[in-house]
Amino acid sequence: MREHDRGGDHISADISGEVSGQVGVGKAINQTQTVGTEAARAVTDAELAELRQAFAELRAQVSAEAPPERKGAAVERIDELEEAIIADEPDLTTVDYVKRWFARNVPRLAGTVTGVIVNPIVGMLVGAAGDAVVREFQGIVGQEPTAPAPRPQP
Repeated sequence: MREHDRGGDHISADISGEVSGQVGVGKAINQTQTVGTEAARAVTDAELAELRQAFAELRAQVSAEAPPERKGAAVERIDELEEAIIADEPDLTTVDYVKRWFARNVPRLAGTVTGVIVNPIVGMLVGAAGDAVVREFQGIVGQEPTAPAPRPQP
């Protein structure tokens, strides 16, 4: 007797290739997936103070280590970056511009600037702005600066 002729349920699955995410095989499967709850939660006052402190430390480091001819502009970029990130909806165009500006003009501090951009608190602020902003942000932090942003240098 063949297996499918025995009666009852026959459940079979063959999953291969590049698979990501949930899979359910069987009867009466009920799956729930929640994505982004941690990133989308409101940032506390303490977390915002921590982020502001990170910017203060970054500003001090940039002020101490940037070449004299770039120091003023570099500190201004940090001010712009902080304002762009802490805004009600993060201004990702400015975030990308500042990241690229440092890569071109003060490359030895570009990693330090990026370190603040990828801070988990920044992620929560971006997450609270919605999925489209998160996708754009992921593109900014995941890409290598290649072409100059279309903003004039001071």
